[in-house]
Amino acid sequence: MTGPQHIPDRDADARLALACLDLTSLNDGDTEPVIARLCERAVTAHGAVAAVCVWPRFAAFARARLPHGVAVAAVANFPAGGTDVAAALRDAAVIAEAGAQEIDLVLPWRALLAGDEAAAAAVLRAVRAAAPGLRLKVILETGALPDEDTMRRAAMLALDEGADFLKTSTGKLPVGATPRAAQVLLGAIAQHPQASARVGFKAAGGVRTVADAAAYAALVRQALGDAAVVPQRFRIGASGLLDDILAVLDGRAAAPSAAVY
Repeated sequence: MTGPQHIPDRDADARLALACLDLTSLNDGDTEPVIARLCERAVTAHGAVAAVCVWPRFAAFARARLPHGVAVAAVANFPAGGTDVAAALRDAAVIAEAGAQEIDLVLPWRALLAGDEAAAAAVLRAVRAAAPGLRLKVILETGALPDEDTMRRAAMLALDEGADFLKTSTGKLPVGATPRAAQVLLGAIAQHPQASARVGFKAAGGVRTVADAAAYAALVRQALGDAAVVPQRFRIGASGLLDDILAVLDGRAAAPSAAVY
């Protein structure tokens, strides 16, 4: 008896998801053996992920265990997104000294909601200045923002302060990435004169299947063009998505899950 047949379009979606995946472990109980296993999984028979995303304290450990082509991302000001500039800078310093390539920084979204945009901007500005050579992915925590206008305001603030990516969520709140939030963030990138040709988008929080990832890729393509659907401008932050990617590419996957639309 033959196994499940590969579906060419699903294979292409899965390969794109793999190439754009930030394979993530940000659990309170993470240990070096957990991160070692994460790094092992980052390079598959079908290719490698874009990055491995970890706590700052594991950034050097991960960097030592990954090939040069897989980036290390680590989180800063995470997950609460406070306004303590010194604390955010301490995270950034650990990440930079570890040889990581990317910082996933939480926007002080509560300050933004309270009307204190200056305090929110100060954290972003300080980290951007302290780590000029690192890719800065700003987490807006869109699931906690009450409406599209607030999402857009948060996005524009991050872009004005030099974000290289807009990221939806920490994954620590009940609402993570949603198609509508993605559209708002992508619209902000497209409309921003300094961002439209260079800034990327990262969907994080609840992206579990190749079908989910393909739906977000379609939104990026619609807003920013085909040239933006590459790891330099499109990422998916997830832990469990790799299982579905490999199931598709190995020909073991069941029927596609419903897309996120």
